[in-house]
Amino acid sequence: MMKYFFYILLLFVIISCDVTKKVPNESYLLNEVKITTDTKGISESDLKPFLRQKPNSSMLLLGRVKLHAYSIPNNDSTWLNRLFLKLGEPPVLYSDRLAGLSMEQIRLQLENKGYLNAKVDTIVVKKDRKADVTYQVMGNDPYLVRTFTDTIHSVDTTVYNILNERKRLNIMKKGDIFDKEVLESGRIRMTTELRNNGYYNFSKDNFYYLVDSTLGTHQVDITLGLNNPTDSTLHNRYVFGNVIVNNGIDASLLQDSSKRYLLDTIQYRDIKVVQERNKFMLPQAIFYNTFVRPNRVYSDRLVERTYSSLNRLGSVSQTAINLTPVVVNDTNYIDANISIYPGNMHYMQFGVDGTNSAGDLGIAADATYEHKNALKGGETFRLKLNGAYEFIAASDSSNSYYEYGVEAFLSIPQLLLPWVMKQLKDQPSASTEFSVGVNFQSRREYLRQFFNLSSRFQWSRLNWQLNNVVEPLGITYVRMPRMSDDFREEFMNDSINPILKASYEEQLIVRSSYNTTYSNVSSSEDPPRLPFRIRAGVEVSGYLPRLVSTLGGTRKNASGRDMLLGIPYAEYVKTDFDFAPTYRLDDKNTLAGHLALGVAYPYGNSIVLPFEKRYYGGGANSVRGWSTRTLGPGTYNNDKLGYDFTNKTGDVKIDMSVEYRNKLTKLFELAGFIDVGNVWTIKDYSSQPGGYFRWNSFYKEFAAAYGLGVRLDLNFLLLRFDMGMKAHNPALPEGERWTIFKPDFRRDFAFHFAIGYPF
Repeated sequence: MMKYFFYILLLFVIISCDVTKKVPNESYLLNEVKITTDTKGISESDLKPFLRQKPNSSMLLLGRVKLHAYSIPNNDSTWLNRLFLKLGEPPVLYSDRLAGLSMEQIRLQLENKGYLNAKVDTIVVKKDRKADVTYQVMGNDPYLVRTFTDTIHSVDTTVYNILNERKRLNIMKKGDIFDKEVLESGRIRMTTELRNNGYYNFSKDNFYYLVDSTLGTHQVDITLGLNNPTDSTLHNRYVFGNVIVNNGIDASLLQDSSKRYLLDTIQYRDIKVVQERNKFMLPQAIFYNTFVRPNRVYSDRLVERTYSSLNRLGSVSQTAINLTPVVVNDTNYIDANISIYPGNMHYMQFGVDGTNSAGDLGIAADATYEHKNALKGGETFRLKLNGAYEFIAASDSSNSYYEYGVEAFLSIPQLLLPWVMKQLKDQPSASTEFSVGVNFQSRREYLRQFFNLSSRFQWSRLNWQLNNVVEPLGITYVRMPRMSDDFREEFMNDSINPILKASYEEQLIVRSSYNTTYSNVSSSEDPPRLPFRIRAGVEVSGYLPRLVSTLGGTRKNASGRDMLLGIPYAEYVKTDFDFAPTYRLDDKNTLAGHLALGVAYPYGNSIVLPFEKRYYGGGANSVRGWSTRTLGPGTYNNDKLGYDFTNKTGDVKIDMSVEYRNKLTKLFELAGFIDVGNVWTIKDYSSQPGGYFRWNSFYKEFAAAYGLGVRLDLNFLLLRFDMGMKAHNPALPEGERWTIFKPDFRRDFAFHFAIGYPF
């Protein structure tokens, strides 16, 4: 108690300290800065980055803590004083010179945005050794575009046709505000387009604008022009010529002509691979990850794609690409010399964790071995062993739980599709993955076994904006070779709880799925005003066993379910959609939204979805007023069961969130959020009363939460701490659900720790 009292007292001392204590005589603390503007399209937040002097930093609710801390000590004679000075922030003193520079920078920015007659005045109020500054912006009428034309066609028809075909010449139109930043962005986009269409030496300075603003009507005529080389020839287009790849060769060996006999040169398709006899990587793996190839039109994008694809191989530590223009028989070529350097091929990781599950202590450990060039084709082979042991509180010493398993994973950096869709083999970030694993869970009540087998193809398109993942075949076999009589009677009984029975019963899941992710953010384009990400996917299970069943290859069990190889199989279809837009208000404030929808339907051989395929609510990425797997379905609530995780699942999920993020410093970020959502069942199960999805009432059963979050941005990692409170709890009786008016901290509060943003 005394410790907390000391912290509160220290904070009070810091905040109460006079902030002008260290302001010299005849000087003033820059207390507040405002910008008032009459321009419609340019707000105060748009102009703040052009200020050359800003007040001391301030924290939400606490104010200028750093300035207060700096003002406490009179000198640096003690370690505590030095600590305050180090953690604090000296006062920002008002400067007439910097205020003048700020005025000029704001005026220039307004001129860039079309307000050529803008005026900026400054009002400074000095009182109690503090200065409040207001910048008054009078934009006057902006200049509008009367005409926008170009003369490129008369200079170079090829350049004109490329830009016109891809609509890069539509930079401005009649009636637009004359915006120099838009014109500059247009030059950059045109240059990027040409450099991706063979113009290796092209730069944005080859374009120029002629602007006539002397019309006297606040209008401008703009003409886009193209400069040709000084010798009056046209701009040259290039194609890739010779492509040579140095396959993991030490640079000193390449430079020593006396050791060339140690090297082999192999022609694979249309590229040359130079390697030592003990080759680093297979030529075919290099080929499928090298997009710079002879006779292809030169493109910056192909060079960047080659860098990215080769560097993403775990076996490659670095890639260097040297480009050399050459002319052969009046044809312009770019010869490419590519060097790839080996990295560390082997990786080992060990982990040990302590666990606490409802008061039962335990320990979990895992070991992972990874080879990053297993078959000399950039393949990643991973072997992971895991084990856990938990001591369950009981008088019976045999009442314990242990788990162990092994998983093998192989990733091949190309699409193994030897038949149709041949063009997909030449896609960036492509890979084919296989995994197989087994896991055993043993308790006194049962022994449960999991067998997993899956294959996956993934590739990217549209400059990495569209990512596709196809799982042609995934198999999960859940087996329970042993269970106690008490467990069978209490849990494996349809009349008691069919949901719980479906969670434990033996079954076979044979599935196929397709998932895609699209982002409108591109590395080659200007950032969009409203960046967003869309994810969508579909998964179907049971069609292959059903096909065998129709051919008479199955039989039924005692419950009437069809079996394949003596195992009942699951049939369901599952679809998901996720949309996450982000709107940047200014350099420190962001508004983010999220909408997630999911529907899964068991049919045919399945009455209930497999437990691991059902949706759950609550948690760090859902409605944050609830802990993970404690929300829903619908209005379902059964306090007698305590942590009723099995029944807290559903077949329909809706999540909606709005989050406001404020960047305090480079390290810390605050967030305020509102979350709404729930899960429901698609069938009316007797063991989940109130969980059934009904069109005429589901909207009344949304759970709502609000809260605050603190984020620690370490550049390579973002740590998130979210504190949520329930606002509307559908599990409570009607009339008591709006807990926002009568909060109960023990009942309504949830704390979450996670890595990365929630959406």
